[in-house]
Amino acid sequence: MKFTFTLYPRGRRAWRRFALTWCGVVLVLFLGGCWMFVMPGRSYSGPLPALTSEEREIADNLERHVRALAGEIGERNVFVYHQLVASEQYISNQWRVLGASPERQAFAAYGREVANVEIAMPGANRPDAIFVVGAHYDSAQGSPGANDNGSGVAALLELSRLLGDQRFAITLRLVAFVNEEPPFFHGPESGSHVYAKRCKERGENVVGMISLETIGYYRDEPGTQRYPPPFAWFYPDRGDFIGFVGNLSSRGLVREAIGSFPRHARFPSEGTAAWGAMTGIGWSDHACFWKQGYSAIMLTDTALFRYPYYHSGEDTPDKLDYERTARVVGGIAAMLSDLCAR
Repeated sequence: MKFTFTLYPRGRRAWRRFALTWCGVVLVLFLGGCWMFVMPGRSYSGPLPALTSEEREIADNLERHVRALAGEIGERNVFVYHQLVASEQYISNQWRVLGASPERQAFAAYGREVANVEIAMPGANRPDAIFVVGAHYDSAQGSPGANDNGSGVAALLELSRLLGDQRFAITLRLVAFVNEEPPFFHGPESGSHVYAKRCKERGENVVGMISLETIGYYRDEPGTQRYPPPFAWFYPDRGDFIGFVGNLSSRGLVREAIGSFPRHARFPSEGTAAWGAMTGIGWSDHACFWKQGYSAIMLTDTALFRYPYYHSGEDTPDKLDYERTARVVGGIAAMLSDLCAR
C-alpha cells in the first residue's frame, strides 16, 4: 500500500475533509474541557464581608491549633517520633474536650507504632452509609508544617466542634491520617491507604471522602497563582480561592460539593474533575480512596502552585491567613450538612 502525506490538502474536497476533521478535534477538546472544568453554581467575587462573630471564633481556634501543631510541636513524622506522637495526642485530647471518643487505628511503619485517629457521628437514617472527611497530621521532613498540613488538621478539629451537635442522615467520620508525606506517600504504610483498605475489606459503604489539604494561604495579587498545564487556560491567576479537585470518576462528588459551598460561603471557589494522573490532581489522601473504588476529592489552596514555603522550614504559623481560612471552614461545615443529609 502506498501512503503519501502532504502538509496542505489539495483540492476543494480534501480541504473540506481537513476542515471537518480539525473542527471535530476542536469540538471534542472543547466539550472535554467543559466536562472537566465547568462546574455548577457561581464562584463568589467582590470584596469579602466583615467576619461574623462565629467566623471570628473559628479564626481564633484555627490559629490556636496551628500554633500548637506547627509552633509548639513543630516537625512531626516518624523521624522525629516523639513529636509525631505528641501531635496525635493533641488531636485526641482536643476531641475529648469536645466530648467525642476518638479511636486509634494503629499499625507499624519503619518499626514504629503509628496511628490514624477518628471520631464518628452515626447517621440517623442510614448509618451504614459513611462520609469521610480527613486531614493528615504529619509534616514533611525539615518542615514544621503549618499550612501542610496544620491548616487541614485545624479545620478538621473546628469542623468537629461546629458539627458535633448535629445528627445527619448518614454517618460522618472525621479522620486524622498519619504518614501522608514521603517516604510513605500513597504507599502501603500511608495512613489513608491503611484506612481506605480496611474500609474496603469490611465492605463499608463509603459514599464519599474529602481530604483537607493545605488550605490556609491566600493572595489577591495577579500572578500569585500557578498551575500545571493546561489548567492556566481555565482558572484565575490570583491565589484567592479554595479549590475542589477530583478525578473523573469523582466528578459527581466535585459538582455536588462545589454546588453547595457557594450557597453558604461568600468566598471564591474553583473546581475541576480531571484525569487522576494529571499533575497535582491526586496529591493527597483522597487518592488512596480512589484505589479502593471510592469517590473522593481534595479541598486545597493548591499548595506549591501558590504557597512559596511549601515543604520548607519556613512553613510557619505566621504565614497563614486565618480569617480567610475561617470563611472556608464555615462554608465546609454547611456544605457537609448538605452532603450528609441525603
